[in-house]
Amino acid sequence: MIHDYQVFGMTCSSCVAKVQSAILKVPNVLSVVISKEENKATIQMSTHIPIETLQASLESRYSISEIIPTEITKPVVQFVDDSLIKDNPSWWETYKPVLLVFFYITGTTLLIQFWNDSFSWMQWMQHFMAGFFLVFSFFKLLNLEGFADSYRMYDLIAKKFKLWPYFYAFLELGLGQAFLLNFNPLLTNWITFIIMSLSIIGVLQSVMNKRKIKCACLGAVFNLPMSTITIFEDALMIGMSALMLFTHFV
Repeated sequence: MIHDYQVFGMTCSSCVAKVQSAILKVPNVLSVVISKEENKATIQMSTHIPIETLQASLESRYSISEIIPTEITKPVVQFVDDSLIKDNPSWWETYKPVLLVFFYITGTTLLIQFWNDSFSWMQWMQHFMAGFFLVFSFFKLLNLEGFADSYRMYDLIAKKFKLWPYFYAFLELGLGQAFLLNFNPLLTNWITFIIMSLSIIGVLQSVMNKRKIKCACLGAVFNLPMSTITIFEDALMIGMSALMLFTHFV
């Protein structure tokens, strides 16, 4: 069953993530979709949950009440510009931010190689990973609190250690600088392989369970849903670091 609720007290994307995370922890809640603009929460549940239970799961500054549909006794004719309706955005519109970031990093790092006398796949991967971590850490640091709230919703380590998301954002920044400067490649690639392998576990669980939650890969700046795109990002970093480790020992 699906119910709509009015939620007041949300002032930023961090608030949205906190409310969504809190409601998802309530037993029998299957999914939660939050709209800060409409102060609305659409909750899918396996059995009816009392409004008192939902309110108790939230911080005191947030209030929730059920939206009771009103009976329409007279038809209303309303003309709306179809171009303004975006209830079902296309796949490209949904993932455009992360895809553009990917294309920018790929294009820039390929240009570096074409400018060289010879094309080096190992150096290209090193530069790509540097760009990946630097750009993604930048978006996380724009709203560190919002990123932390979203990341704790699915990452296994972040669920147990609340400070891990803050450390993780700066770890990405450090890895980006290490790849850019070619600092201790063996250590840098081992850290990348381990961290990304742990990170992908929570992503896989969320996607396989079809949980409708926000992906924290670009922090809290963009409203990106968790999907196979997130799996691809983590798997790409794991694969590249593994390949660079393999070439180091061969």
